[in-house]
Amino acid sequence: MGKVLQTCQIIIWDECTMSHKKALEALDRTLRDFRGNRRIFGGALLLLSGDFRQTLPIIPRSTPADELHACLKSSVLWRHLQKLTLKTNMRVQLQRHASAGNFANQLMDIGNGRMEMDESTQCITLPANFCKITESIDELVQKVFPNIAQNYKNHQWLSTRAILAAKNIDVNTINFTIQHGIPSETTTYKSIDTVENQDEVVNYPTEFLNSLDLPGMPPHVLTLKIGVPIILLRNINPPRLCNGTRLSVKKMMNNVIEATILTGKFKGEDVLLPRIPMIPTDMPFEFKRLQFPVRLAFTITINKAQGQSLQVCGLNLENPCFSHGQLYVACSRVGKPSDLRTRWKNKKYCVSHSTSINI
Repeated sequence: MGKVLQTCQIIIWDECTMSHKKALEALDRTLRDFRGNRRIFGGALLLLSGDFRQTLPIIPRSTPADELHACLKSSVLWRHLQKLTLKTNMRVQLQRHASAGNFANQLMDIGNGRMEMDESTQCITLPANFCKITESIDELVQKVFPNIAQNYKNHQWLSTRAILAAKNIDVNTINFTIQHGIPSETTTYKSIDTVENQDEVVNYPTEFLNSLDLPGMPPHVLTLKIGVPIILLRNINPPRLCNGTRLSVKKMMNNVIEATILTGKFKGEDVLLPRIPMIPTDMPFEFKRLQFPVRLAFTITINKAQGQSLQVCGLNLENPCFSHGQLYVACSRVGKPSDLRTRWKNKKYCVSHSTSINI
């Protein structure tokens, strides 16, 4: 990797808006050091692509001010960058649908925070022609995954649809419900959880470690069936197996899962997924979980969906979006209103606070 950084002419960084400014500044220092060049980024050309209407760096227990401070635009390097603006929504454009122009404008209104908000209820009202509203979770599942008991083995069908939710609790509940309807036997994998510092073993018993269900980590008890979609939680073999890759389970063994890649350049390839040790970074103590780095992916979090394109998208917002850009990301995964199915308690969409920050 050092030789690549020394000789490369251009570095392309996609979805850069999700990255902490310290990551950009660390790359700058590394390139200057490796290339022996004191110019910005060691004289290499850096292409950053992203949309600040989408989600910003994830900072646990943060405020909107913390998100802004971590944003790339707050970096001392930002003034050195030349801004080029792309204005066409290609997901919408490629649909060649009569509603394309109006749908693209409505998405921009959400992304720019221009939807009218009722200050007393903190609710915005989405236009009647913006999406299709479902009355229950069961109806949402049926609209996104019709006849799933017969269709789940069709990789092309499975790869083009997903349900999105803001919180992991909703993701887990819907995933469990959908997998229950798949006509095949379940296989359960339990993780091995250990405390890194042996002096603290007595303070954190195994039962407590097993009970932890953390964002970005697989669960202690991972239950899967043949044919179900899963999403990778770690980079294993880039660019083939990266964090966010969606796969379909093909075969399950004691220490290896064979799966088929559902999307991207390597679509259709069969790969082997091992158990790997994972250490969360946002805990007050260090513990290690040895488990397959995957979760069920009928439903995924909105943040995990950023960068993915879908033909059918369900959006469950019984627990509302809680961070900048989440609603915009969720709604913009598809190219036309009829492909977006939503579910919330009221026809007015309620937000916990303003989900758009002026950046």
